[in-house]
Amino acid sequence: VEFLYCDLASMKSIRQFVQKFRAKNCPLHVLVNNAGVMLVPERKTEDGFEEHFGLNYLGHFLLTNLLLDTLKQSGTHSHNARIITVSSATHYVGELHLDDLQSRCSYSPHGAYAQSKLALVLFTYRLQHLLTANGSHVTANVVDPGVVNTELYEHVFWVVKMVKWMTAWLLFKTPEEGASTTIYAAVSPEMEGVGGCYLYNEERTKSADVTYDEELQRRLWTESCKMVEISDESSRVP
Repeated sequence: VEFLYCDLASMKSIRQFVQKFRAKNCPLHVLVNNAGVMLVPERKTEDGFEEHFGLNYLGHFLLTNLLLDTLKQSGTHSHNARIITVSSATHYVGELHLDDLQSRCSYSPHGAYAQSKLALVLFTYRLQHLLTANGSHVTANVVDPGVVNTELYEHVFWVVKMVKWMTAWLLFKTPEEGASTTIYAAVSPEMEGVGGCYLYNEERTKSADVTYDEELQRRLWTESCKMVEISDESSRVP
């Protein structure tokens, strides 16, 4: 195991990480996008992005795109490289505001968090479409880990913290249990060559109806490319 530092809230840090990783000339068979914050007060990343959207979504969007060439080179017909992105059931109540992705007009911690998780599902489906169109031996899937007992709840209201403290042992998954579907997506033979799925409890599940809107997927992708300042290679793919 080797550690390389990467701050998903910093576009500069992500680019530096990718540069260091590429210098090692290592293959990349599995990429798990799992960083995140939840219900934080209104604040911005060093790049000026609303923190939920910037860290939860744009950081992973940039990281994945910068590593795509390495993933494509690492995947083979019999052993595809795999991209697993961790979303949340919160995406079901999320709304994507393409005209205000930074939640500048009206900030809500719940709304911003849900939007970032919805964006991750839309991103995964569009990514899989592009990978398939290019004939790449890479798959992209999105995972709902369930309600897991972690420090992610640091910013919830104190009453909710108290309820969590009293009921977590009964109602919440342990971190190990919460990781099981991500691991399933990363290594299970059943998922070999399978992409574009929303997984919950190691089963394919239907995500929110809006996530299957291909025009919305495309528009979010194009806007995201502008925000992180990368070229939109997908513009040539229908």
